[in-house]
Amino acid sequence: MPSPDPVERLVSLGTQAAAAPRRFVEAATGPLRADLSRGVRRALGVSDTPRPRVTDPDLAFLHPDSVTRRVHGDLPSMVIGGMAALLLQTLHPLAMAGVAQHSAYEDDPLGRLRRTAAFVGTTTFGTREEARHAVAHVRGVHRKVRGVAPDGRPYSADDPELLTWVHVAEMASFLGAVQRYGPQTFTGEECDAYYAETSVIALELGAEWAPRSRDEVAAYFARVRPELYAGRQAIEARDFLFRGLARRPQDQVSHAVIAAAAVSVLPGWARGELRIPNPPLFDQAVVAPAAHLWCAGLRWALRSGTTS
Repeated sequence: MPSPDPVERLVSLGTQAAAAPRRFVEAATGPLRADLSRGVRRALGVSDTPRPRVTDPDLAFLHPDSVTRRVHGDLPSMVIGGMAALLLQTLHPLAMAGVAQHSAYEDDPLGRLRRTAAFVGTTTFGTREEARHAVAHVRGVHRKVRGVAPDGRPYSADDPELLTWVHVAEMASFLGAVQRYGPQTFTGEECDAYYAETSVIALELGAEWAPRSRDEVAAYFARVRPELYAGRQAIEARDFLFRGLARRPQDQVSHAVIAAAAVSVLPGWARGELRIPNPPLFDQAVVAPAAHLWCAGLRWALRSGTTS
């Protein structure tokens, strides 16, 4: 029998999770309780313990009181935002070609996730020296990523336009996930500050410009939308992200909730391009309750697993 369509499976599992909240909470948090000391964070692609946060403003890459530290400090919503960013980034055909042709995302998805998480953590909570060392490493990798996309256009990972695209898709997804599923809501002014603070990361990586406010982000997406579409490589990446690698039923439910929550963060036009159905009230009635339960369970598990 053919395997079920991953989009249909996503909707089905999300509906099951919301229909049985008590059973879902046990399924979503049970593995976390059992594995606290052996790598809940590692299973999500981050280090076993939170990295030390530099508190000296003279040493920190981003100020200790920055909005970015508060946005990036909530692991559950960052996991959701990270998957949303990956889905959104697939829509740029040149960026997607670089991932498909040079990344081992299907062979080592957790390795890629860990490297991304380590970079975000270092540039958010590390020293200037640590952040610039991480940036130099990424720029070195980018210099080797070049080729020809399926549409015949050449691409290079150090193209300033592509760097801006990847950065904006990531930051908008992180902020969107935290606003929807995080423990606090940020004001409009704080959201603008977040984009302004994180724009320096894109510039350090080689972008020539990055938006510094919500209005500039909206204008940027409006400008690039005619260039975005879901080609074969994007649909293959979408399906891979929806399938995941989980084998235990409870892990599959957790993955389905993360994926559904990530989809809910995407702009409507991006969902349309990725051919993801949007049933009426599905996000509000099904996805949001399940995702909030999953986030609460993970926050509890991580607090219970730390001694500091």
